[in-house]
Amino acid sequence: MTPTPYKIVRRRKENLQKQATERTKWAKFTYIGKETRFITKIFRKSNINVALTTNNTIGKLLTTKQEETTSEYDKSGIYQLKCPTCDMKYIGQTDRLFKTRFQEHLRDFKYNNRKSKFTHHLLDRQHSIDEMEILWI
Repeated sequence: MTPTPYKIVRRRKENLQKQATERTKWAKFTYIGKETRFITKIFRKSNINVALTTNNTIGKLLTTKQEETTSEYDKSGIYQLKCPTCDMKYIGQTDRLFKTRFQEHLRDFKYNNRKSKFTHHLLDRQHSIDEMEILWI
């Protein structure tokens, strides 16, 4: 037997009243990967709804603040590396920070990676690495 339209309307009103009296609780999580999914699965069994957010919003990407760097190693440009043993010079250009690029040279030297001519020279002749000199910013 199908319910009359009056009973359907009354049931809907009752459901709306229950929803109004029971406040929905929300938990806000910044999405970081598998860990977030694991945690949100726990909340599915409760009456707490989960809202996921991110740090990479368009507003943040468009309104990045240009911070004035005090160190010249926090900039990019042309640099020079010099072998302290034989005075061989390596000149390179980078769009990244100087300190990042120098750390890459150090890592290549430390782990015997021959990715640049400079590290190739140092490893072949068993020379040590010196500091970076900035030529042009």
